[in-house]
Formats: sequence, structure tokens, C-alpha cells
Amino acid sequence: MCFLIKTPPNASMVMAASSELVLLYILIASPENNSCDWFWSLSLAWAIAQLGWIAGPAVMFLFSFVIYYTSSLLADCYRSGDPVSGKRNYTYMDAVCGLIQYLNIFGVAIGYTIAASISMMAVKRSNCFHESGGKNPCHISSNPYMIMFGIAEIAFSQIPDFDQIWWLSIVVGVMSFTYSSIGLALGVAKVVAAGGFKGSLTGISIGTVTQTQKIWRSFQALGDIDFAYSYSIILIEIQSPPSESKTMKKATSVNIAVTTAFYMLCGCMGYAAFGDLAPGNLLTRFGFYNPFWLLDIANVAVVVHLVGAYQVYCQPLFAFTGKWAAQKWPHSDFSTKEIKIPIPGCSPYSLNLFRLVWRSAFVVATTVISMLLPSFFNEVVGILGAFGFWPLTVYFPVELYIVQKKIPKWSTRWICLQMLSVACLIISIAAAAGSIAGVVLYLKVYHPFKTSY
Repeated sequence: MCFLIKTPPNASMVMAASSELVLLYILIASPENNSCDWFWSLSLAWAIAQLGWIAGPAVMFLFSFVIYYTSSLLADCYRSGDPVSGKRNYTYMDAVCGLIQYLNIFGVAIGYTIAASISMMAVKRSNCFHESGGKNPCHISSNPYMIMFGIAEIAFSQIPDFDQIWWLSIVVGVMSFTYSSIGLALGVAKVVAAGGFKGSLTGISIGTVTQTQKIWRSFQALGDIDFAYSYSIILIEIQSPPSESKTMKKATSVNIAVTTAFYMLCGCMGYAAFGDLAPGNLLTRFGFYNPFWLLDIANVAVVVHLVGAYQVYCQPLFAFTGKWAAQKWPHSDFSTKEIKIPIPGCSPYSLNLFRLVWRSAFVVATTVISMLLPSFFNEVVGILGAFGFWPLTVYFPVELYIVQKKIPKWSTRWICLQMLSVACLIISIAAAAGSIAGVVLYLKVYHPFKTSY
């Protein structure tokens, strides 16, 4: 996904946004800056391996169509009432309901913490393997790396407005392009070296896994793929006047086309390189061992990217709670007072005690939960995709569009929209079941805070 940061008209807090809108969106909507996040493309080889050469790409195309269609519906609902002069909805909370959105953001923050720690450990382990010639298993605990990531996030979260560190968005974009390109290039190189494609039409074979595992893994793969496409939860935050709907529809169409092409390349080339043994993450599960220095560069790029992505993605939640506290206790120094701290050579830093306590507590909570779930990366991604995809990406946009356009109940269009919603609900339930089954399997050998790789 791609993060776009722009200040909405008459809004004091910069709102974060996500999608792979790439360079063309700069020309269309002229946001102040952007940064692209294709991190989840690294897990798509595993997802396609579960589904095979037929169902894998087909499911990816299906999700790309659904996300484009529902994003177009949501773009039409940027204004309540009249599409030109109606009241603007600057956030998802304004348009529908923010509770599920914020729960999903909390879950994504946990996913980023887990992902960053895995990449940090991958750097340590690849160097260890190289030094020992592969003789040392190089088991490493994930806890210190999650704590390191959490400390960094506490520091970055205290920046009052995200537009004050616009440079971070550029760095994140460069890092995203770096690691995704390395992953794709390594996959292509491995296919060329092997002299052909691996994999099968139906995915991982019975025998490598049991028939039951095949079913659950296929369902989990659905969650992994739909999570890679789910960005509608903060689509409203990046609408750009004038002609918000037209602008976002143009941007979304290009976004989906470019993203799907890139996801298809990463996922298919990864599956072609490894077949049934495709790892959950091409850069950290040691599908590739050499050149180890190139893998180190890619994983460092992932970590730097996730440090910034965490902050961008959490901005809607941070902004909402800050605004809510100021309105709830308008005369409280704790929630409203900005303490100016002089910094030599720079502008004074504005310290707000509520921001300090709340954002630090948020990061601590996501870090502690991540330390409880370090082995469940693919399962966590699947669960997040399953629980966020249907309500945020399909149900709310469909229902909002029906109300906005006053579509008659039981009309042909109403029935078609409801059928789409129900079909996506069934897919989300299946994806959740598969991911939960994977977690249950891990729980048999799981020990809290003691997981190592």
C-alpha cells in the first residue's frame, strides 16, 4: 500500500492515508508527499502457493476488482447529501463509523511491530549463518527487537503533526521500492537459475500437508490477499478537492492496475521460485540465503519503512483521540496545554502531556501484544485481513452508497450490491476460520514471551 499525507481544507491535523496510488496520484491530486508500502507483497508467494496457478491469480484479480468498485462507491460518498455542495466527510468516522476502523488500525500496528522484529532478526541470523558457514542454528529471541521498535515508535509518536516530518514519508517510499525490488529480483534470479517454474495448478499438494491443512491454509491465503488490498479504511482521508470523487476514481483505477501488476509479479515469481515451499516472507524466512548482504539491505529497508508506516497508519486514531480529549476537557492543562521546550538550532518542541501519555501507552500496548504473538505472522495478517475486509472495505461503502444515492430497496441494483456484500462476508468468514485454525495449531507448542527463531 502507499501512504499519502495531505492536510484537508480547514483541518488542523494531518490525516494519514493508505493505498498504492504511486506517482500518478501526485500529478492528479497533488498531495504534499507520499510513501509507498508494498511490504505485504512479500507474503503473497505463500498465499499463491496455497491456492495454485489457477485460483491464486484469479483471487488476486477478484479482490482488485472488488476493492476498485467499493472504493469508487466510497469516493462518491465523500460529501453527504449533494455530491457537489454537501457537507464534507474528512474522515471515515465522519462518514460511517470509526470504531472498527480504529480497531483495525490497532491490529495493523501489532502486525507492523511483528514484521519489523522479524526483519531485524533476519539481518542478525543471516550474518550468523554466514559467519558459521550454516553450522550454527542461530536461534534468536524476538523480544529485544520488538522492544527496540517500540522505543523508536514512542519517540516518533510524540511529533505533534505528521507534516512536520515530511522527509520521513520520502524515506519510507524509497525503502519500500528498495526491498520490494530486491525481493522480486531475487525471485526472478532463482527461477532463471532453476531453468523453469515450480508449482502446480492447484497449489500445495496433499502429502506435503494434510487435506484439512490444505483447506485451512487456502482460507488463510484469502485473508492474506485481501489484507494486501484493504486500504478503504482511510481512503476518505485523502480525498482532494475540487471534484473529489473524480480525482479519487482516476487515482484508484491507476493504483489498482499498478498494484495488481506488482503483486502478481511478486507473488507469482516467488511461487515459481519455491513452489510448495514458498516461505511466508520472501526476505525473512530464508527462502533466499545469498547474497546475504543484499538480503540485509532489503530487511533494513523493511525496518526503516515500517517505523514510518506505523506512524502514518496510526495518524487517524492519534488525531481522533487528541481532538476528543481537547473537546472533553477543554480547560484541562493535561489535554490542551502545549509546553514549549527549547531545542538549540531548531524551533521549540511543543510537549502535550495527554499526547505523551496516550501515544506512549498505545505503543506499549501494541508492543506487549506483539511479544505474545511473534510466531503468528501469517496468521495475524490473515485475521486482520478477514476482520477488516468485509465491514470496512465492502459493507460500509455499499450501505453508505445505498443511502447516499437513495437506491430503492429490492431494486435490481440494491439486490446486486447486497449480493456482493454477502459474498465478501462469506469470504471473510472463511479467511478468519483458516487463520484462527493456524493460530490454534501454533498454540500447541506456544510459550508466551519465549518465542525464538
